[in-house]
Amino acid sequence: MKKILTQYGVCALAFVLMVSLAQAQPAKIQTAFGDDAGALSKKFTALAHAMTGKYDWKPGQGVRSVADVFNLIVTENGMLAGVLSGTPNTGGKPAPITDPQKMQEALKASYANLQKAITGLSDNDLQTHGKLFGEDMTKQDALMLILEDQHEHLGQSIAYARINGVVPPWSK
Repeated sequence: MKKILTQYGVCALAFVLMVSLAQAQPAKIQTAFGDDAGALSKKFTALAHAMTGKYDWKPGQGVRSVADVFNLIVTENGMLAGVLSGTPNTGGKPAPITDPQKMQEALKASYANLQKAITGLSDNDLQTHGKLFGEDMTKQDALMLILEDQHEHLGQSIAYARINGVVPPWSK
């Protein structure tokens, strides 16, 4: 009987620990998304600084220039922050930024706004629906879609830098 009670106690303790960990998980996801946005911010801002003087460069006709990629990131951050906060931007597309200092500031500000929107999400908010690119998806799905896309654009920007003889600052 003592053995059965001990096993029951261990199972009950394991169950309590699993439930508490499961409840804590969404906050960890929000923190991870916020941290990822912070890391992207640092890298894109550093590349925007390092690529000063090369914003017009593009690898070929019909392909985004260096500045086009940075402007896309600022636009995506604004779009995603709007979806997450429930206040989508209904205005038109902003004018492209061509000044390197303004671009660096815009990248930092757009990521700060995005991080604020991410960390402001409640556990239930991640599973609520919104529209992104005309598609209905959860806020968590929207986060994953945009952040994944931005990692692709980070790779693209790193390739643009290296082709132009610029070493990404964090690689030195």
